[in-house]
Amino acid sequence: MSFLDGFLNQQPKEEDVKKSSEEIPGNRGEPISAEEKRTLQNLAAEKLREIYDPEIPVNIYELGLIYDIDVDDYADIVITMTLTSPHCPVAESMPGEVEYRIREIENVGDVKVALVWEPPWDMSMMSEAARLEMGFM
Repeated sequence: MSFLDGFLNQQPKEEDVKKSSEEIPGNRGEPISAEEKRTLQNLAAEKLREIYDPEIPVNIYELGLIYDIDVDDYADIVITMTLTSPHCPVAESMPGEVEYRIREIENVGDVKVALVWEPPWDMSMMSEAARLEMGFM
């Protein structure tokens, strides 16, 4: 098994899951409102716009690499994302950077990044702003 396969398939240890949920203030306290969920989702999108693909001068959000930002009732966030290719040079580091940036948001509970390959990314997933930045319009 390659290092990348091990990284992508790793499962958290039970003690890490228990420890992380105990360390998050207010985690599993009172549920948050729909408005607070939208606010956290917007803040997460803003954070993701700060992360740029190292080979393309466009942030990962506008590139279309972020498929979903799911905020649950307890401010836990799951980011579903892909990369331009499974062989992308940042395949091992990008999910960690995404998680780190989302954890910077105040009042966020747990953060998970789900790296998926379906549907595969293609240039049609780029925003209009990204296509303009790259000269495709």
